[in-house]
Amino acid sequence: MLRPAPLILAALALLTAAPVHAAASAAPSPYASLAALEARVAAIGFRLTTANAAWCRIQQPQFGWIWGDPRLYDVERRREALAAYGAADRDAPFIAAVAPTGPAALAGMRVGMAVLGIAAAPVPNGRDAHPFARITAIEMQLAALPPAAPLTLDVGAAAALPITPVAGCVSDFRVEANERPGAIADGRMVLVNHGLAQFARDDAELAAAIAHELAHNILRHRARLDAAGVDRGLGKQFGRSARLFKQTEIEADRLSAWLLAGAGYDPAAAARFWEKFGQRQGRPLFQAGTHPRWRDRVASIEVEVAAIAAARAKGQPLRPPLIDTPPPLE
Repeated sequence: MLRPAPLILAALALLTAAPVHAAASAAPSPYASLAALEARVAAIGFRLTTANAAWCRIQQPQFGWIWGDPRLYDVERRREALAAYGAADRDAPFIAAVAPTGPAALAGMRVGMAVLGIAAAPVPNGRDAHPFARITAIEMQLAALPPAAPLTLDVGAAAALPITPVAGCVSDFRVEANERPGAIADGRMVLVNHGLAQFARDDAELAAAIAHELAHNILRHRARLDAAGVDRGLGKQFGRSARLFKQTEIEADRLSAWLLAGAGYDPAAAARFWEKFGQRQGRPLFQAGTHPRWRDRVASIEVEVAAIAAARAKGQPLRPPLIDTPPPLE
């Protein structure tokens, strides 16, 4: 993971603090920038998960969307936020981003469309009042369905909207309004900070950062680290725990190159991204023991890029070695 600020599943505090400008010459709404990044992440996430589905032992339905919810925004900024998505000011989850070639787009769904029900039942409301509770409940309900089973959505029209997902690697995607350049994976979700986009020269490099987090989920790193009894507190930075965390980071780097190649991106984009990220201004003074140095991670990625090139030169199908035999965490 890219060591962002702690996972803040709260209303988008950074953006809600921005001033409102009514003049025609005013700067664009920060929500428009967030919505644009969500569109990129939706497209990249759908492409990575579905193109590499054959490598993933655990699959889930992929619809090619990212969810939004009015509950994410302070009342004072809610109308401005919803306007950026073309969403109605009502208490209903809506589609915040749609991958152009995904099932949602093919079914006729658009950004801002409210969803009132799933499979003839109301959308889950979430277990608590947390801003992301409803989105999380929806994502978990959908992820538990058969990967390619059709279902219907109540979008407020006279007839239910049919949609058929495609099988993909396990992961949903979310964008956090956080200006620190980071991302995180928790086993079922990939969260990308808004500030990460500035370090990606193009979609291939942004895909490299997302593929790294997706690799954590595919390789079940959180579950494997928990099973190994790592310390997730202050002791995380030292000894055995730090060594095991670093091992998972190296594995995610290596697999990310294969995920990029499998989805039709340039696998060398991963090395380019990490070289730039490693030399960023404001980087930590001391190297955390849980992560490899950027030169080391670039070198390990380049080994995988060479292996991909060699397989292609021989006309062999791509098959990342870590998929079949990930080394034990011990």
